[in-house]
Amino acid sequence: MTIIAIVGLIYAGCCVLLYASQRSVMYYPTPEVHVPDVAELRLESDGETLKIWRLANAGGPNAIIYFGGNAEDVSGNIPDFRNIFPEHAVYLVNYRGYGGSTGSPSEAGLYKDALAVFDEIRAQYANISVIGRSLGSAVASYLASVKDIDKLVLVTPFDSIENVAKKAFPVFPVSLLLKDKFDSAGHVAEIDAPVLVVIAEDDEIIPRRRSDALAGAFPESQVIIEVIPGAGHNTIGMFPRYSNVLSVFLATHPRQ
Repeated sequence: MTIIAIVGLIYAGCCVLLYASQRSVMYYPTPEVHVPDVAELRLESDGETLKIWRLANAGGPNAIIYFGGNAEDVSGNIPDFRNIFPEHAVYLVNYRGYGGSTGSPSEAGLYKDALAVFDEIRAQYANISVIGRSLGSAVASYLASVKDIDKLVLVTPFDSIENVAKKAFPVFPVSLLLKDKFDSAGHVAEIDAPVLVVIAEDDEIIPRRRSDALAGAFPESQVIIEVIPGAGHNTIGMFPRYSNVLSVFLATHPRQ
């Protein structure tokens, strides 16, 4: 009985540690950087100040909001997005706690910030599309489920963080311990926009079944699925096909 009690205490301690430290494992805030000749938008949201990069490009009636990965410096996309989306204004969001934005990240906080960004620019553009990569795919899915967007792009996505975590921590009661579950699949029924799902063939972070599960939750007529051969979770943006499929899908004409 003593051995069982010790093992039980160790297990309980691991559960407590996992619960207490989970956000430090889930979020990796990036430091603030300065990019010459790129406009910065400062936006108040839920008591925090967000720093958002704005690429004017040709602008006009079309805009894109971009939500990045959990350790991504979104400013790294600026050179590529200038070329890929010449007919869109592009807004790259630094999550709260990231890249000069104040606060600490959480699921509820990121959702509130996404709504604030959308509402801020809604009056300026007739057509707003949303791109989310990795963690950002969950934020983008949520936004698309509650706002009328033009098109939705989900890059290296997952159906829920809970299902990803169950694979990573199979011996723990993840459903009970997880604070931020990012249930993208749960938002699918409320999304009306056309969807592009871009999957890295050799994704070493998000199990393929989790991306497939999300893609499969959409009606076939609503979703386009593109698998980038040879791409990894963090290298997908280096492949020309990635840029091409985004460019084609987000052509300037709005959905009918």
